[in-house]
Amino acid sequence: MDRTIVHMDLDTFFVSVERLINPALEGKPVIIGGTSDRGVVASCSYEARRFGVHSAMPMRMARQLCSQAVYIRGDMELYTRYSRLVTDVIEESAPLYEKTSVDEHYLDITGMDRFFGCYKWAHELRQRIIRHTGLPISFGLSGNKTVSKIATGQAKPNGELQVASTQVNHFLDPLSISKIPMVGDVGYRLLRSMGVATIGTLRQVPPVMIEQVLGKNGLIIWRKANGIDPTPVKPYTEQKSISSEHTFEQDTTDMVLLRQRLSAMVEKLAFEMRNKQKLTGCVTVKIRYANFDTHNLQKQVAYTAFDHILLDTVFGLFEKLYSRRMLIRLIGVRFSQLVGGSQQLNMFEDTPEMASLYQAMDHLRRRFGKDAVRRAGGMKCLNEQ
Repeated sequence: MDRTIVHMDLDTFFVSVERLINPALEGKPVIIGGTSDRGVVASCSYEARRFGVHSAMPMRMARQLCSQAVYIRGDMELYTRYSRLVTDVIEESAPLYEKTSVDEHYLDITGMDRFFGCYKWAHELRQRIIRHTGLPISFGLSGNKTVSKIATGQAKPNGELQVASTQVNHFLDPLSISKIPMVGDVGYRLLRSMGVATIGTLRQVPPVMIEQVLGKNGLIIWRKANGIDPTPVKPYTEQKSISSEHTFEQDTTDMVLLRQRLSAMVEKLAFEMRNKQKLTGCVTVKIRYANFDTHNLQKQVAYTAFDHILLDTVFGLFEKLYSRRMLIRLIGVRFSQLVGGSQQLNMFEDTPEMASLYQAMDHLRRRFGKDAVRRAGGMKCLNEQ
């Protein structure tokens, strides 16, 4: 059965939110990110892009290229709130959707044509999002995730584009290979060194040759160039999460021990999220008392994967939850509402040393094992394992 997949992407999301709050920014070059010279650009308006500014660029370079821009330090809590507003609208209408980042969603509306034209349905959903949130959003509609995502890119800004199954190759062929998801900077340079500049040219190259050049991902990229992508839309309603629990050998009320254990769990889970390029939007703490009475308390948070932010939330929830002062048998931590977004980790960090510290610690863990570097607060728990 042929699928119908919609990819929806909020246009210059962070900039658009700031313009909602301050309409005077409309039409001006706007650059968002860490405001120190050592920070990086998290997002920029189309007006700023005309000067050569782009995401992940060092802020110092952005200032040289576009000194007249309005520079704003990002507010992840604000952007998270608007991201959830958009998801709420989609959830009310879409039979199956997947939230892949703070500003991107995939929707599987296969079979909708029997009741309601797919393009018309997607168009009306887009209009509802715009009315409800005030944010510009674009969509691409086609038979799989790859083509739909590329179509969204071509539809921007604030547009919509449908690519029929019979038009996929005609649509893809003239586009740059950089448009294909998974073709990063290294892959792009390797393909260009082979004389491959467009998707149409890549489509003509034998897949075995692409695999030799790009490794195990080469075949996937070649299939994408041919408009082939069987990747399913994974239901966001699964509330994907990661969690950790610990049952004590002896029931305890030792607050130092409990906080140490919570710290160790948060550190472990946060590293796992960063490794998978995920952010959490919801934190849950669980307590089971000696009599097996079990209680949970959760809190929505601005999307993050930083230990020091998550620890404050976990400790705060634990203090609210642990009110009975009974012996504790088990504690647990769960991070849910996971979305993709590794670059959000340090985008607004005015102290680049903090971002560098996390990068250095994670590098050591990947090389020497996850316990190679630990917070002092969790070291005792490590020794007990």
